[in-house]
Amino acid sequence: MNATSIFYLIIGILVVDFLLERFLGLLNYTWYSKAIPKELSDVYEPKEYKKSQEYKKTNFRFSLISSTLSFLVIILFLHFKGFALVDQIARGFATDQILVALLFFGIIMLASELASLPFSIYSTFVIEEQFGFNTTTLKTFILDKIKSYILTALLGGGILSLIILCYNWAGAHFWWYVWVLILMTSLFMNMFYAKLFVPIFNKQTPLEEGDLKNKISEYAASVGFHINKVFVIDGSKRSTKANAYFSGFGSEKRITLYDTLIEQLTEEEIVAVLAHEVGHYKRNHIIYNLILGTLTTGFTLWLFSLVVNNSLLSQALGVSIPSFHIGLVAFGLLYAPISRLTGIVMNLLSRKFEYQADYYAKATYKKEPLISGLKALSKTSLSNLTPHPAYIWFHYSHPSLQQRITAMNSTTVY
Repeated sequence: MNATSIFYLIIGILVVDFLLERFLGLLNYTWYSKAIPKELSDVYEPKEYKKSQEYKKTNFRFSLISSTLSFLVIILFLHFKGFALVDQIARGFATDQILVALLFFGIIMLASELASLPFSIYSTFVIEEQFGFNTTTLKTFILDKIKSYILTALLGGGILSLIILCYNWAGAHFWWYVWVLILMTSLFMNMFYAKLFVPIFNKQTPLEEGDLKNKISEYAASVGFHINKVFVIDGSKRSTKANAYFSGFGSEKRITLYDTLIEQLTEEEIVAVLAHEVGHYKRNHIIYNLILGTLTTGFTLWLFSLVVNNSLLSQALGVSIPSFHIGLVAFGLLYAPISRLTGIVMNLLSRKFEYQADYYAKATYKKEPLISGLKALSKTSLSNLTPHPAYIWFHYSHPSLQQRITAMNSTTVY
């Protein structure tokens, strides 16, 4: 295979991926107006359901426009040898391999951010505002962007530099060392993300003493789950949508509740949602995900190590001087089909984990408040109650609301 063949293979992969996504989106769109399943008939009033349908359709049209423009931009960028131009610009400012790579990706990310910024603004301040979700101020939006840029530059730039150092030092065996580096980074982020990084964007406060905290403590004690770190996060500063999550290991494990969750659910429903999160911990889902993610990363790095020195990858992108960063870009484009397959497998496993966590909450607490809580969250976020099965299979990390309720009402043991 020559460089021209690789170039057209990349174009083919992008085209197939784009068409597949549009087909799946259209399938999902055709199911928006399906009758609400009997199990979910009490989620929406007729007026609210009409609003949820309009919200879904608006987002579909917006996604169709933004994704089509993004697709056309990357195709034109490849056609006019945009990566070669950016590589040339980066080499005009530096000669060191690491600095060239940092400048190269910095320019690419800056251009990408400038191109996507209008869509992000429109989504936040027009669509989310129109349907009553947005609470983000312009100041918060700008500060979030600035903080994200700084973190990306420091963390992303630092990790990229270490990866290239490993490559320069270890040669073809660099992927072993990078694999360990990424594993250590993943462990660190799992342990300390909520403690070190969330406060950069959100205020976290310990859950105040009262009935809710007492009920959470009572439940935790009943299942032998030691937790003394329950926090409330000010999610309402950006959106009315609610969430809760579990993070960390050992002494660093904590439960975080969005303030919007506390406002929208009853205390019994909140405990049921937390029972679900405890189920993830008790069934070792966090560890399984970490192991599988690590194995997938190792496989990806191994494949990359086989082709990183192949000059055809650089030539396929129109770059005359082979380099680690150009090889990484070309490999990333070529790896998309494999990434799609691993993503499907991970989603299948994730949906199984969700069933198991639901069953744990049902077995150790009660299914009724979990069901009513999930319905309330779906209602307040205008969720899609009738997703197409194919769309679920490709994209959903959680089963649909109907699937979850059906499973909880069955006698199946998960």
